[in-house]
Amino acid sequence: MLSPEALPAVVPLERSDPVSIDVPRIGIHARIIEVGQNPDGSVAVPSEYQAAQAAWYNGSATPGQIGPAVILGHVDSQELPHGRAAFYALGAARHNDEVDITLEDGIVARFRVDVVTLVSKQQFPTEAVYGPTTEPALRLITCGGAYTRADGYAGNVIVFAHYFGSRPAN
Repeated sequence: MLSPEALPAVVPLERSDPVSIDVPRIGIHARIIEVGQNPDGSVAVPSEYQAAQAAWYNGSATPGQIGPAVILGHVDSQELPHGRAAFYALGAARHNDEVDITLEDGIVARFRVDVVTLVSKQQFPTEAVYGPTTEPALRLITCGGAYTRADGYAGNVIVFAHYFGSRPAN
């Protein structure tokens, strides 16, 4: 048996934009669009009409590159049947769930969930989500917590995951 020090390091991937996300255990399967920043500097989110799709923030790494790749998605939408948007089930993610991100170049970047957390929007961990990492990482974000018509959702569900390898897309 090899000691952890003797195991080969996982090689980061070259830059390639993400095109789809799959989290099989919880039934997330969505196309990915690209978003940037709003005029105020905040990260843009998909429109209500794009709620069935997840969105990769183009100010972050692409999945498999060193650094955090950030993918956002709506939890619900009046524009969709049954109101369920791309990341409706994200809060059900658990430690060790696998997340596959298919890239434009035909490679699937594979991640494993480390932590799923619900945070208040007033205490959003900006540095932990967007700050630099020494390895490829993934952050999945959606709304969560209490909901009111006046204020929307009080918090965010955030999934933190680490890269463990790649495979060719089917």
